[in-house]
Amino acid sequence: MVAGTRTFEALVDEAARAPVGTWDFGWLDGRATEERPSWRFFDLVAARAGRVRSLLDIECGVGHMLADLPSLPPLAVGVEAWPPSRRIAAPRFAARGAHLVAAAASALPLAGNSFDLVTSRHPVAPAWREIARALRPGGTYLAQHVGPHSLRELAEFLRGPLGGSSHRDPESERRAAVDAGLTVRDLRSERTSVVFFDIGAVVYFLRLVVWTVPDFTVARHRARLRDLHEVIVRDGRFETVSSRTLIEAVKAGE
Repeated sequence: MVAGTRTFEALVDEAARAPVGTWDFGWLDGRATEERPSWRFFDLVAARAGRVRSLLDIECGVGHMLADLPSLPPLAVGVEAWPPSRRIAAPRFAARGAHLVAAAASALPLAGNSFDLVTSRHPVAPAWREIARALRPGGTYLAQHVGPHSLRELAEFLRGPLGGSSHRDPESERRAAVDAGLTVRDLRSERTSVVFFDIGAVVYFLRLVVWTVPDFTVARHRARLRDLHEVIVRDGRFETVSSRTLIEAVKAGE
């Protein structure tokens, strides 16, 4: 167990001080694990990127997707609103000849009908009409979204029972895509294991992925965090389940 004999206070205080200004999960190495969905999203994008002439990655974060692809099309663009993430993405993109645009996903400062392939991994809220506008006729949106009730066991441990509905329901996303003028060709969901090995990992994760427990602070949830720490000490881990949705949608050709 990573925590060893370290106290609850030491683990929580360390995680509360750790910087979370960028979308980087490296701090959790050895302290938490997450299974990946069987469809291997990065590989799907990599296979498509070499066959198109233009690619747009929405909410690109620190640039892992575009920077790590084995090949890029002649036009590759990433969009990111958060300045700390852009500072990390910028040199990565420059090294690959890709372009970085500072903008929110809901208002892309890009010409319509411009991209053969639009991608996004874990967008906060898919801007379907902007996605459809950016795609060329016949172009494809390929994305991995956070699915419904992701990490519910963790959220309920801290907050109590949650309601049964979710705005991330795949069928709701299908309808939103269709309403924006797209045809959904593939829609799949999977639930995969997420394991935390110390309470510091939980605190860091909740500070980074803020929508898991939207009102999370160490002070507000300290009592339940202590209870969760005791569970991890007893069992050596706390396991919850992530939810992911793969969606492929196509804009009608001319």
